[in-house]
Amino acid sequence: MYNARMTTGQAWLQAVRPRVFTATYVPMGLAGIAAYGDGVFAALPFLLALLGTLLLQSAANLINEYADFRRGADALKQAGQGMTIKRQILSPQKVLAGAVLTTLGGCAIGLLLLAQSGPLLWLIGIGGVLVAVTYTAGPFPLAYNGLGEIAVAIFMGPAIVVGAYYVMSPDVSEARIWQLCLVSLPVAFMVTAILHANNIRDMDADRAVDKRTLAVLFGIRFARFEYLFLVLGTYISQAVLVAGGLLPAATLLTLITLPQALRLIQIINTSGDVALLHKAQGLTAKLHGQVGLLLALGWALSLL
Repeated sequence: MYNARMTTGQAWLQAVRPRVFTATYVPMGLAGIAAYGDGVFAALPFLLALLGTLLLQSAANLINEYADFRRGADALKQAGQGMTIKRQILSPQKVLAGAVLTTLGGCAIGLLLLAQSGPLLWLIGIGGVLVAVTYTAGPFPLAYNGLGEIAVAIFMGPAIVVGAYYVMSPDVSEARIWQLCLVSLPVAFMVTAILHANNIRDMDADRAVDKRTLAVLFGIRFARFEYLFLVLGTYISQAVLVAGGLLPAATLLTLITLPQALRLIQIINTSGDVALLHKAQGLTAKLHGQVGLLLALGWALSLL
């Protein structure tokens, strides 16, 4: 049943979790600025890739919502995004229907882009759809078997950057593809930190339903170190890329976010309060967006 305090639109917005759409916007922005700098930017393929990726991210969020509810993973959670089924905002059937529609929409756009692109997009596209579907669903859900962070790091980082660039320039060289993978590393680190903050917050609830995230498998001490590694890895990898000439020095504008990053590390490493950890997870998503924006802005300024 629907929560009477919410409109239909508000209910679906809560279910698809637009607050974490930075996971799409940031790597897409990076691909766009890289393509512009190389003189191969094409607006229509870029916008189609953006829409298709947003649809697949929405599908992943809805599938996660449905599968976690069915597996009982939401039952003990005290805080979290979505949870529209648990809170009786949307019915399981409606969330499942939304997941199917967004998956089909993302696949349709992917097929359209494939007609104008090349074989590399098959690998990226099929991989992206499989991750979206099997992240929490199917006989071997990635998030339930310690593979969530790896999947997110790859497919919300290098895969989007390379895929978006590729639809604009299918004749891109192999060397440039590897360069794009490297420059996406800061994005991959930070987007994985969003997921990991979520897993730290939900450790007790996940353990109760045998959801074997890395935090559950290796414990809180490891989980806190992993968060520190991911957040600081964002800045360290970027500094290495700047030193190696793969990113312009102006992208170091991202360093103005370092104090916020250090505050989040402190919260994650000292607090067990679920409400505070939930806030830290949301702020990690916000930090990801800020880092991505400053990275793209710095790169754009260097082109000028």
